[in-house]
Amino acid sequence: MRRGSDVDESKRATLRRFAALGAASPLVGLVDGREEGEGSEVREAIAGYLAATPGAHFSKVRDDLKLGTGEAQYHLRQLVDAGAVESYKDGDYRRFFPGERFSSFEKVALGYLRRETPRGMLVELLADPGVTAGELADRLDVSRATVSKYAGELEEVGLLSREDGYAVERPETVLVLVVRYADSFDARAVRVAAEADELLSYSASDG
Repeated sequence: MRRGSDVDESKRATLRRFAALGAASPLVGLVDGREEGEGSEVREAIAGYLAATPGAHFSKVRDDLKLGTGEAQYHLRQLVDAGAVESYKDGDYRRFFPGERFSSFEKVALGYLRRETPRGMLVELLADPGVTAGELADRLDVSRATVSKYAGELEEVGLLSREDGYAVERPETVLVLVVRYADSFDARAVRVAAEADELLSYSASDG
């Protein structure tokens, strides 16, 4: 069983790691700097975390930074009120982004890229535009009904076309997001990111 001091030190190490990223963000300067110490470090850590993991939902921000629920709520509210962080409701989730950095389309795309099955579908379609619904189900180890359900959602929010099979809408934009934040997704996204130049060339020639 871990002692309280061990937990506290683990939290401090996590905060310091992400605060190093957050301190470089000019958006953190929008927050009232009169509060020093851990409060400032927590906000810098949240800013750094969201810079690397945009679109993360509240529970993930809280858990990955080892924060208490009230603590996370307080500091996120401070950042949102200052304009350093933006949030939007995504179904049952509230997702957070660095302020004034992403378009509405990009926020929606990142929200779905944070979900395992929709991300898998989008990444597979970017890598293999001709893949069928049945092949997606097999590759992702889900039912065809699950693929169909998420395809409908993705089409509704403007990320997928189902006019002639499945096709990612604005694939270059979605691919750039996959490449930029691949390490915060999964191994498949990392592999596709490594092939991005080839995929972009293919998309351009196909258009």
